[in-house]
Amino acid sequence: MAGIFGRFEGHEQVVFGHDDVTGLRCIIAIHSTVLGPALGGTRFRAYDDDEAALDDVLRLSHAMTLKSACAGLDHGGGKAVIIGEPDELRSEALLRAYGRMIASLGGRYVTACDVGTTPDDIAVIRRETRWATGADPVEGGSGDSGVLTAVGLYLSLQAACAAVFDSPDLGERHVAVQGLGKVGRRLVEHLVQDGAKVSVADVAPAAVERVAELPGVEVVTPEDILELDADVLSPNALGGVLDATTIDRLQVRVVCGGANNQLATTDDAERLHERGILYAPDYVVNAGGVINVADELHPAGHSPARARKRAEVMPRTLTRIIEVSRQEGVSTEVAALRVAERRIAAVGRLAGIRLASC
Repeated sequence: MAGIFGRFEGHEQVVFGHDDVTGLRCIIAIHSTVLGPALGGTRFRAYDDDEAALDDVLRLSHAMTLKSACAGLDHGGGKAVIIGEPDELRSEALLRAYGRMIASLGGRYVTACDVGTTPDDIAVIRRETRWATGADPVEGGSGDSGVLTAVGLYLSLQAACAAVFDSPDLGERHVAVQGLGKVGRRLVEHLVQDGAKVSVADVAPAAVERVAELPGVEVVTPEDILELDADVLSPNALGGVLDATTIDRLQVRVVCGGANNQLATTDDAERLHERGILYAPDYVVNAGGVINVADELHPAGHSPARARKRAEVMPRTLTRIIEVSRQEGVSTEVAALRVAERRIAAVGRLAGIRLASC
């Protein structure tokens, strides 16, 4: 498809919002609503240019469709970006103007926190629209989604190790953790409790200091973390860390991390597959956060126990993806895409079946 619509191919709707008074410039991308309302966070950051912002939101919204499908949610995929430096632009007026942009979509898009946005921001956005999740519990939200993201990642890591090493016991493993934010730090804590050997790296010294004294933890430089001789690499920083150069230098047998868009290109999944390195697709294993915020939309309100129970299904999904990969002779990235598309096709057709009133 040529022209501007070709740029948005595969997306149902792309909305560009601007408010001159507050300085708001935002893009909301709705990739799919086949399974339900599009769900995905709002990223608030300065981009090199508007084209880079558009590329980011289109890529992320597509990934959210796959994430929700693999997580078994009745949601499609969407994402939004607010363009600009958060510390300079963030204000109540801007966030409320953004909330009105979301409200204008009538529930087709539900937002949450992402890079550059906080539960406090969501609380302000919620003053203009009900379609915002992830505020602090005191504001009626489900709180920090990083808690359940780390739980789901930890459980998925066990499943990946069971597939490769024939044992889910992480106490037997050496795990290299890149990035010690709210997900990476919590993953380290889970691994330490299991008695694993853990190597850590982060560009922020304060983040390293928070885990450096935990038993079994060694600190390495950010430059060395990707080339360690370990069992598992867990990327939990920014995306694009797995490319032709870094994959060639990996000395691990499993890659399983919480960062979004870990593959620099689609070809990198095949590179990992050819090297015999099991890649756990990021949108599968980091779905704990979206499961947590999606639970806020339950008619009975948010239940941490119910969200946790749903996250505990994630390892079974990953195991199924690994089985498809092995049976069909494809990379785990292709296998995950097939699993997601098969669910969308099977469940999405129900939208065309009229249900009797209850």
